[in-house]
Amino acid sequence: MTPHFEPTPAIPFMSPKVIGQNIVERILSSHIQKLDCAVEYGTELRSFEQNEAGVVAQIVTKDGDKEKTTTIKSQFLVGADGARGIVRKQLGLTFLGETRETVRIITGDIRFKCPGLSRNYFEVFKDDAAGDFIAFRPTDEIIGGDGWQLIVSGDRFDVDTLLSDKEALYSVIRETLNAPVDFLELVWISEFRPNIRMVNSLGRVRVFVAGDAAHVHSPTGGQGLNSGVQDVFNLAWKIALVAKGISPLSFLETYTAERLPVIAQMLNITTAILDKTIGPNRGPVESAMERGRILFMLGVNYRTSPIVLDEFSAGIPPVPAYQLDRSDELVAGDRAPDAPGLVEGSATVRLFDIFKPTHHTVLVFAPDVQVAADIVKSLEAYFAFACSVVILPASAILGSPIPSARVVVDKDNYAHTHYLIKDEPRVIIVRPDSVVGAIVAGSSGVHKYFGLIQVY
Repeated sequence: MTPHFEPTPAIPFMSPKVIGQNIVERILSSHIQKLDCAVEYGTELRSFEQNEAGVVAQIVTKDGDKEKTTTIKSQFLVGADGARGIVRKQLGLTFLGETRETVRIITGDIRFKCPGLSRNYFEVFKDDAAGDFIAFRPTDEIIGGDGWQLIVSGDRFDVDTLLSDKEALYSVIRETLNAPVDFLELVWISEFRPNIRMVNSLGRVRVFVAGDAAHVHSPTGGQGLNSGVQDVFNLAWKIALVAKGISPLSFLETYTAERLPVIAQMLNITTAILDKTIGPNRGPVESAMERGRILFMLGVNYRTSPIVLDEFSAGIPPVPAYQLDRSDELVAGDRAPDAPGLVEGSATVRLFDIFKPTHHTVLVFAPDVQVAADIVKSLEAYFAFACSVVILPASAILGSPIPSARVVVDKDNYAHTHYLIKDEPRVIIVRPDSVVGAIVAGSSGVHKYFGLIQVY
């Protein structure tokens, strides 16, 4: 499905991983518990109102047949409540697109043993002429070590019967595999009809939508959860700055400005894969199951954003919001690459360990400590939400420490190579979401960038 790529110093995590929703939810739930937060099940948002001070939401908690209504007041509300959620509807956002009513896809988890089916591969059985498609993905997420994710689509299948009669489903599987099958359990099964839709705006004033509440599409390509996470990451650090009084409320308008072009192109890409797989323009199985590197999302960018600043990108032609990642070009709005082998005292660190979602990271590339110190001093006004890291070349002589900045030596030259640094000083400002916010020559550019953040 996907060509194999070896990890690189700039991209240490290169292999795609298919993970079931139940495992993802378990990981996310475990993480938020560490932050003293919890998911409240059996709780429903019924309505909300927003005003100059914040949002007032009416929440209903269900306990059997009993319902309890609670009023919650907050500064902001983010609706990650899915395609049928109330937040988008009450905001009056459009949800334009299409539903492929004639395309019915069965998906589910099933346990069975079949000597003729390898658990080392994603097995696909496809009749290109008829358009029938059956796939089995081995998964260890189902207890027993004999679980499979099942996908069935095609005109010859009676979807309603397969959903309601597991023996009919088992019969189709036996016929497809043409081998003895020992069925153990049908864990769950459901029908999916492709919806291809997106909102016209990702929010209004203090209320926003993210994930499936803002955009739905075919699962082909594995972009859904990843896009939803990128939505909320883009929004969360901006809400934090507004809540702290660092940025104005209007700063949150950049959430729509940055994410909507990405989502629009993502829908085009995933729909093209859907059509190639089971649509009217379907192709042979090899073509249908091919997944290019663009789906790694490493080239997703915000180059057209109103809050990025690049003093060196003149003459670089515009690119799509989704593009292949490139090692020969870095522009403000791109994903910040990693750089291992940075020497900090007696320790060795990497940029991915230095970047944090709680603040901007200002990378000051300078030939020596004195030049860097002058630039770092100009950053004092932003220490409440930005941390400085001085990156020196391997040939530099360490002088006196800079009290307000970390100082690392780029021993293996990875940082200078990945960030395309020559001999002159340069400042790279990495946002909390690990996107390059600015590429500037020095203090003047730093002030311009943070001015965009503080007065947008």
